[in-house]
Amino acid sequence: MIMIPTLTTSRLTLRPMRAADWPQYHQLMASDRSIYMGGPFSTAVAWGMFCADHAQWSLFGCGALMIENTTSGECLGQVGINSGPLFPEFELGWMVYPQAEGHGFAYEAAAALRAWSLDVGHIETLVSYIDPANRRSARLAERLGAVLDADARRPDPSDLVYRHFG
Repeated sequence: MIMIPTLTTSRLTLRPMRAADWPQYHQLMASDRSIYMGGPFSTAVAWGMFCADHAQWSLFGCGALMIENTTSGECLGQVGINSGPLFPEFELGWMVYPQAEGHGFAYEAAAALRAWSLDVGHIETLVSYIDPANRRSARLAERLGAVLDADARRPDPSDLVYRHFG
């Protein structure tokens, strides 16, 4: 049985998912804000994604963690390492809820999970698959030090692939 980690930064707690996280996750996935991830998604598809985010921990030793404001306890979004048949490589992904945008939370969470995955998680390389129209996400990948990898395999031929280095 794999232990799902809890990671902390100066402002955030990255913690295992809970059933109570579903309503806010579902709201984002059903909205136009999920367009860069292939959404909006039906409840059934969003539920499958939510469950897969959690199940990957036991199947692959990686998965999603919820981003929580350590001081207030407010859930701000999710960061994760995706694996499995839909992902050619381990993928570092992130999403924050509308009220959490513009505060550096996604950067802080992604940097912490990336460091864990490359060290404790023993993952040798990470990529981020990003819709070309999602400039905010591409800028975040660049801020994290990732570089475009035109030769990388991708789940969607139109995705940009940013490669992260330790």
